[in-house]
Amino acid sequence: FISTVCNFMSHEKCLKNVKIPCSCIAPSLVRVPVAHCFGPPGHYKRKFCTVCRKSLESPAFRCEVCELHVHTDCILFACSDCRQCHQDGHQDHDTYHHHWREGNLSSNARCEVCKKTCGSSEVLSGMRCEWCGILAHAACYIIVTPECTFGRLRNMILPPSCVQLFSRNFSKLHCFRISENLQTESDEDDDVDGSTQGSAKDVQISTDSSKQTLKIFDGNDAVKRNQFRLISVPRIAKNEEVVEAALRAYYINDDQQEYELQTFTQQALLSDDVINRNDAAEDTNLGSVFRESIPEAWIIRAKPKEEEVIRIYPAWLKVGMAYVSLRVNKDSTTQTVIKEVLPLLGRQMDCLQNFKLVEVLMGSKQVQRMVLDNQELILNRLKDIRKTSIRQMNQTRFYIVENSKSIARVNLFVGGLPPQLSPEEYTNILKDELAIKTNVVSVSHVYQAQGAVVLEVSCFSEAERIYMLVKDTTVNDKPLNAVVIPEVMASKIPRNCCPLLVFVNPKSGGLKGRDLLYSFRKLLNPHQVFELTNGGPLPGFHTFSKVPSFRVLVCGGDGTVGWVLGALEEIRHKLVCSEPSVAILPLGTGNDLGRVLRWGAGYSGEDPYSILVSVDEADDVLMDRWTILLDAEEPAEGAENGVAEPEPPKIVQMNNYCGLGIDAELSLDFHHAREEEPGKFNSRFHNKGVYVKVGLQKISHTRNLHRDIKLQVDQHEVELPSIEGLIFINIPSWGSGADLWGSESDNRFEKPRIDDGLLEVVGVTGVVHMGQVQGGFRSGIRIAQGSYFRVTLLKPIPVQVDGEPWIQAPGQIIISAAGPKV
Repeated sequence: FISTVCNFMSHEKCLKNVKIPCSCIAPSLVRVPVAHCFGPPGHYKRKFCTVCRKSLESPAFRCEVCELHVHTDCILFACSDCRQCHQDGHQDHDTYHHHWREGNLSSNARCEVCKKTCGSSEVLSGMRCEWCGILAHAACYIIVTPECTFGRLRNMILPPSCVQLFSRNFSKLHCFRISENLQTESDEDDDVDGSTQGSAKDVQISTDSSKQTLKIFDGNDAVKRNQFRLISVPRIAKNEEVVEAALRAYYINDDQQEYELQTFTQQALLSDDVINRNDAAEDTNLGSVFRESIPEAWIIRAKPKEEEVIRIYPAWLKVGMAYVSLRVNKDSTTQTVIKEVLPLLGRQMDCLQNFKLVEVLMGSKQVQRMVLDNQELILNRLKDIRKTSIRQMNQTRFYIVENSKSIARVNLFVGGLPPQLSPEEYTNILKDELAIKTNVVSVSHVYQAQGAVVLEVSCFSEAERIYMLVKDTTVNDKPLNAVVIPEVMASKIPRNCCPLLVFVNPKSGGLKGRDLLYSFRKLLNPHQVFELTNGGPLPGFHTFSKVPSFRVLVCGGDGTVGWVLGALEEIRHKLVCSEPSVAILPLGTGNDLGRVLRWGAGYSGEDPYSILVSVDEADDVLMDRWTILLDAEEPAEGAENGVAEPEPPKIVQMNNYCGLGIDAELSLDFHHAREEEPGKFNSRFHNKGVYVKVGLQKISHTRNLHRDIKLQVDQHEVELPSIEGLIFINIPSWGSGADLWGSESDNRFEKPRIDDGLLEVVGVTGVVHMGQVQGGFRSGIRIAQGSYFRVTLLKPIPVQVDGEPWIQAPGQIIISAAGPKV
């Protein structure tokens, strides 16, 4: 047997055991309505649509927060059953149930209950909880206890009951800080005309002369947007058969006796009396359709009712009772409904004025709430919804809600402002540039060193206006950026929970960051995953500033790790957990730090879940960090009118190594090549090939770096041998895993460690020597070991710190230990 609505298949002998609800009743099973978060459409292989259960061949949508996959033209029929990642003032609760999602499991997935395989790559099969990852058959998952304990990763997940975000006007993409990708193929709005093109693929226009193809609209809204579904019916079909086929196309399971089809002409639509135009002539119209061969257009209409039964859901979660049913007639108003419902919910003692009736439309992209007027006639309201769209009626619920002081509070992080100003100056800039209304906007935090502020906005429309405006505003030629920030309620975090703050740099080596962002949002709470291209590390640290204990995972190259550690150093004094330990998932080209700390040489697509488990099991070690002060004595070239302005000293932080001379020069050439054609640099292999090519061009260099610089170690002058590159190393891995210092013991120096408070100084004689070090045939020339260094440059020399190269003007470079170890 196959379901004519959602294509579910079953043997005859298995029918009595089918436990999977059909797509047409999915909206009625939603516990708490939460909208999905759809990115741009993409191609997903071996995945199936949740609505029609067919495979996704054409571009389709997937939710960035849960495992929902859906065709472009099925998206309207998916309902808001995403997982609830934060509290938003609607039905908040602290106990979490499993959030089951069907199918799209790997074919070796095993059921928790009966231990047999439950996944499949041929059909939608098996259930998975999107919090704890437990797997089960559709027949077995019913016996799993409903409470979810978040599974193996429970100590790293930021519990959703501890996160608060009031986000009424913000799209889900903004709430989870997901950058709207550039490859969007169509506008993000509901007006994607996919529903017209896509639905044609289900019903090929029939060439069979005994069949007839009809265009079906489900109400005035669909007509305005020209969104129809096609159905194919026999030419001699009865009226009932056509109505039933039309309802099925819209995933409606109601009795077809309650509906009728109306034909329409374009003029009739312009006036709004389509409704009563041809009630009488219904059947004669239908007869004539079937003589034509062009697709006729019809609208499904609900027949008017004298009375009906509606469901009222309590907005507070009541144990054992999802809703109460109530019969309403033509005299029932919002007020009479509230009066009848309260006793059924055990609230007869409460005053009617404390409650309101809210109509909730559970669309897949947005949950829309509307408070009904006290005198509104309920039957008229139902009639209006059905007139607009029969599909929307199927996704609409009525909630009875207590009137509380509803709070609007949105936290916006605004970065890119000039650094080191006072709170008043920042407020003035925002007033000038964004015309903020100071009665509803206050500056709650100021990060002067980074030029960033956090605004607390107590009006949704003002928050949205500022957010949209910031994107197009520049101050001193620097674009501003805005991020919506959730509020973490630290007091509610369980004692043994140490949430993981994840930073991903989607631009790092090999561009694998995008997939990792998606995976980590799925495995953890998306509110703990931050994209570094969206405001840098500061929004993440600010969000976690009150969390008593947390750890950090940085996904990116060594440069990214340095960026995050630098930000941590600057904001450490504002964090309750001032020394979080940092794990690394190496995505860059060199990844020396990742190698030393045994995270591997580079991510090659391992299962993100196992990465999180290893982060959970990893040990803490301390590591030195170093501050490099670059003080150029000569002015930068190109000073205006020959009036020399000496450059202010530049301070940079170093984690891995600092190179002068040939090493930095190669890095600089690579950097320029990457800036010219960034598209080519998306694989580590290609990146390394460019390094080799750049190196070959430099082989015939003469060795005279030692004449252009002087070195002082711990106040003592050190004589340099004839070298072309001088490298200060903090960790025993350089240039993608080479050991520059070498392993043989030497009574002049201590054995290097990453937390001994000492740097090693090594020389290389040129490109060939560097190549031999890389190949493991030689090591560098050991020069010194110490904790305080002064280098004097006699002419401009290329310098690189942790892979970031530039040309440094003549002057002094001082390297000393930075603050506490990390």
